[in-house]
Amino acid sequence: MKKLLLLPALPGLLMALAAHAAVSVRDDDGKRVTLAKPAERVISMAPHVTELLFTAGAGGKIVGAVDYSDYPEAAKAIPRVGSNREVDLERVLALKPDLIVVWRHGSSERQIDMLRKLGIPLFHSEPASLDAIPANVIAMGKLAGTEPAAEAAAEALRKRLATVRTHYAGRPVVRVFYQVWDKPLYTLNGAHIVSDALRLCGGENIFASQKVTAPVVGIEAVLKENPEAVFSTAEKEQGGAGMWRQYPNLLATRNDNLFTIDGHLVNRAGPRMIEGTESLCEKLEVARQHRKR
Repeated sequence: MKKLLLLPALPGLLMALAAHAAVSVRDDDGKRVTLAKPAERVISMAPHVTELLFTAGAGGKIVGAVDYSDYPEAAKAIPRVGSNREVDLERVLALKPDLIVVWRHGSSERQIDMLRKLGIPLFHSEPASLDAIPANVIAMGKLAGTEPAAEAAAEALRKRLATVRTHYAGRPVVRVFYQVWDKPLYTLNGAHIVSDALRLCGGENIFASQKVTAPVVGIEAVLKENPEAVFSTAEKEQGGAGMWRQYPNLLATRNDNLFTIDGHLVNRAGPRMIEGTESLCEKLEVARQHRKR
């Protein structure tokens, strides 16, 4: 009789034990991050990290985030701890996090070094490929103790990605110039996740061989490479892909392949980048159709 009375309590007991068990994952630096128990108070140091945490079912555990963490809608209410340029360390400490998820960027090394000195576990999130996005979701779920939600979300992302990959497999290659900014003229190299998205769609980054992740290139270099399509994430026509209309001999201009896409979907290595990749693929298909005119 006593055994029967204990059985209904068993699932709850297992959940309680899991909530206090140590968790360990590898981050995108390949470093092992171990927590004595799943994190309850997380600080997100990048907008894409915030999106990953929400997708993993851990949005309610985010106690601090940086500027531009604006998706999903609930993220806008999260207290801010700074920006990509500067972090308020006193604010970070006041929030008493048991995990900080960081991202490397131009001025991040000094920030990360300062955060490391606080003695709070750091997880580095920087998906280098589309396949790494669902993997990041699972890692976040393990660290936050929300694995069931994270596994389900990751599986949905994998299926959507597989569908896109299958649909555009074997499509004729389109040579692309991906314009991040115009003054100076920034692009991305082949190691960046955007190039992985382009490859999936059958696109070829004309500056893939550059050693710097986000190199500055000249207009003459772009004209010499003569891409068939130009992508820009600029919200306004000025300074975006439209700037290339003044070069009528550029193949992308001649074929009317000057495309503007939503930067939130492609410049953040979060779950929405799968949707952004679909948009890239659709526009590259338009460029292929323009060959037939």
